[in-house]
Amino acid sequence: MRSCRSSILLVLSLITVLNAARAGSESKVHIVYLGEKQHHDPEFVTKSHHQMLVSLLGSKKDADDSMVYSYRHGFSGFAAKLTKSQAKKIADLPEVVHVIPDGFHELATTRTWDYLGLSAANPKNLLNDTNMGDQVIIGVIDTGVWPESESFNDNGVGPIPRKWKGGCESGENFRSTNCNRKLIGAKYFINGFLAKNKGFNSTKSPDYISARDFDGHGTHVASIAGGSFVPNVSYKGLAGGTLRGGAPRARVAMYKACWFQEELEGVTCSNSDIMKAIDEAMHDGVDVLSISLVGRVPLNSETDLRDEFATGLFHAVAKGIVVVCAGGNAGPAAQTVVNIAPWIITVAATTLDRSFPTPITLGNNKVILGQATYTGPELGLTSLFYPEDERNSNETFSGVCESLNLNPNRTMAGKVVLCFTTSRTNAAIYRASSFVKAAGGLGLIISRNPAFTLASCNDDFPCVAIDYELGTDILSYIRSTRSPVVKIQPSTTLSGQPVGTKVVNFSSRGPNSMSPAILKPDIAAPGVRILAATSPNDTLNVGGFAMLSGTSMATPVISGVIALLKALHPDWSPAAFRSAIVTTAWRTDPFGEQIFAEGSSRKVADPFDYGGGLVNPEKAAEPGLIYDMGPQDYILYLCSADYNESSISQLVGQVTVCSNPKPSVLDVNLPSITIPNLKDEVTDARTVTNVGPSNSVYKVAVEPPLGVRVVVTPETLVFNSKTKSVSFTVLVSTTHKINTGFYFGSLTWTDSVHNVVIPLSVRTQILQNYYDEN
Repeated sequence: MRSCRSSILLVLSLITVLNAARAGSESKVHIVYLGEKQHHDPEFVTKSHHQMLVSLLGSKKDADDSMVYSYRHGFSGFAAKLTKSQAKKIADLPEVVHVIPDGFHELATTRTWDYLGLSAANPKNLLNDTNMGDQVIIGVIDTGVWPESESFNDNGVGPIPRKWKGGCESGENFRSTNCNRKLIGAKYFINGFLAKNKGFNSTKSPDYISARDFDGHGTHVASIAGGSFVPNVSYKGLAGGTLRGGAPRARVAMYKACWFQEELEGVTCSNSDIMKAIDEAMHDGVDVLSISLVGRVPLNSETDLRDEFATGLFHAVAKGIVVVCAGGNAGPAAQTVVNIAPWIITVAATTLDRSFPTPITLGNNKVILGQATYTGPELGLTSLFYPEDERNSNETFSGVCESLNLNPNRTMAGKVVLCFTTSRTNAAIYRASSFVKAAGGLGLIISRNPAFTLASCNDDFPCVAIDYELGTDILSYIRSTRSPVVKIQPSTTLSGQPVGTKVVNFSSRGPNSMSPAILKPDIAAPGVRILAATSPNDTLNVGGFAMLSGTSMATPVISGVIALLKALHPDWSPAAFRSAIVTTAWRTDPFGEQIFAEGSSRKVADPFDYGGGLVNPEKAAEPGLIYDMGPQDYILYLCSADYNESSISQLVGQVTVCSNPKPSVLDVNLPSITIPNLKDEVTDARTVTNVGPSNSVYKVAVEPPLGVRVVVTPETLVFNSKTKSVSFTVLVSTTHKINTGFYFGSLTWTDSVHNVVIPLSVRTQILQNYYDEN
C-alpha cells in the first residue's frame, strides 16, 4: 500500500513537471516594441522585423509562422507567437524597447486621466489633494446639456457654492428641477440665431428651444471637464470601466448658444448669442469658461467686435475667469490656429496611448491591421468587392465612399465593399455604410487619410478604417484574383505602450497668423477617441455615451485640469494657470517617448504643434515660478501690436493712451519667446514670480535654436521673503545670413527641484527687414 501511494505521488510529480515544462514552451502572442520606426519605407521596416525573428527562431519558415502583425506605420514593432524563453531572449536585444504579452485590454474609459497621471486610485495626487475640484464652477458654452445623463449625477457632491448667482431656465422639455448639485446652471440664448434665420420653424426643428442638448456635443464636452463618476460604462460591447471628468466634484453650468439646423445637418452659433452667454457666465460666477467653438482664418483682431471670443473673453479674464478655447481642427497646415488672443488658453489635440486594432485577413492570408470599434461576431471569409467597371458597360460604378449609392445594388449584396475617401469627416463613413447595408452588403473597408483612421458605424456594422497605402494593397489583391475574399475579426483595445502619442493631423497649427510673436497654441491635451456622455439623438450614441475626436474634446480636458488647479490655488490669475501648465508640460509622452506631429510627413512636434507640450497636471500644481500677467499687461500688448488707441479704449471700457515709443510685443510677459523676424539681435524682457519656497535660487539653462545665440542676464535669480518677483533679459542674435524658417529651443530656470521651461521660436528674416528699411 505504501509503495503504491509512493508510485502515485511520483506520477503526479512527473505530471506537474511536464505541465510546467509544456507551459514554458507554449507559444503565446507577444508584442515586441521597437520605438519610432527608423525607416520611411514600410516594407523595409517589415523585413527588419522578419530578420529579427529569423535570427531568433533559426529559419524563415518559423519566422513566417510566428509573425502575427508587423507594426510599420505609426511606430516600429511586431506581434509574434513566442515562448517565454524566446520572449526573454528577444527582450534582451539592444534595439528592443520591451516585450509584453498580448491580451484583451479593457476599454479604459478613464484612460485620459490615468494617462495624464490623475488616477482616482492614487490617494496622493492633484485629483485627491483638491477634493476633485469641489467648489470650482466650470461654465461651458455649447449646444446644451442632457441633464438626465449619469455623468451629471450629484452623488457625493456637497452644497452648491455660495458664490453662485446663476440658475436653470425652463424651456422645451427642460425644467429648473432638471438641475442638481452637480449641474447647477443651464441657460439658453437663441435671439441672435433667430435674427439671422428668420425662416426658422421652432415647431419643426428637432432641436429643443431650451438648454436641452439635441446634438450631443455640449453634453460630451461638459462631461469631459466635470462629469461625475459613472461605473461600468462600456462602448459597443468593448470591456468597460468607470467614466469621469477631469474634476468630478466641480460644478457644471451650461450656456447653450449653438443650435442644430436640419437643412445644414450641423450646428450654428451666433456671435451675439455667444457674447450674451459670456456675459451671463461672468455674472453667474463661473471660475473657468470652456469653449469648444472656433472661427476661421483670416482672423479678426482682438479689438474687433466681430471676434466674439477676444472681445467678450477679455472682460472675463480681467474678472479672474480662466478661459480655455479650442485651437481649431484645420490642421496640419501652418497658421491655421484660431482663438489666438493672449488672454485665452488655446488648446491643441493629441492622441491617447490607446488604439482599437481590427484584423482584416485577405484570401492570400495577408493580415492587415485596421482601426474600428466593431464588436460583433467574426465575419468569416466573404466576397470582397471594389466598385469599378471592368467590362466597359453602361452602368455607373464608383469606389468613392460618398458615391457608393451609384453602384448597382446587386454588385454589393452579400459582400464586403472597399471604398476610398478624401473626406475629413465621419459623415462620409455613415453615408457609405448606409449605402452598403441598404444594398445587402455585409461590411465596409474605408481607405482614408491615416490621421482619420477610426471608423464607427451604427448597429455594429463592420466598418474598418485603413490608410491609403493599405487600401491600395487591398485593391491590388482584388485586381489580382477572380474571387477575392476577406475575413474581419472583432476589434480589441490596446492601451499604454506600444501605442505612441502624436499631435493629431486635424489639430490646427501655429504660427499665429494675426500676431506671430504670440505663441499659439499654448498647450496640448488628448482629443482623439474620447469617450464621454452624449444626447440620445447623437448618431454615435451607445447607451448614453459616444466616442468623439477634435480639439473640442481636448479643450475640456484642460478645463478640468484648470478646475483642479483653481481649487488648489484659488488666488492665482488666469495667466498664472497658463504659465503653470505651459512651463511644466511634457515634451515627450508620459513614457519618455518623443511626441510626433502628424501631417503630410511626420516630424517631431514643435511649439507650433503643441505650444509648451502635453499637459502634466501633477507638475503644474507646483510650478515653482510663474510668468504672470494682468489687465494692464494685456493693454500693453494691444499697444505694442499697433492697435489704435480708440479701439483699445473701446475694448477695455476706458480711455487708453499708449506710451511713446510704443512697447515691444516681444516684451509681453508670456511663458514663451517667439521672434518671427530676427535680423541682427533683439532683447526680450520677462518677469517671473516665485510661488514655491520663499528662499529659492534658480539658475538658467538654455537650449538655443539652431544658428541662434541666446544670452540671459542675470544667469541666477534669487528669491526670499521680500523678493517675490525678479526680471531678466534675453539677448537673441542670429548667425544666419539668409532668411530661414523657424528654429526651436528652450529656456529653463531650475532650482534642482522645479524645471520652469519656456519654448523659444526664432525665424531669421533678413530680406524682409531689408525691404522694410528701404
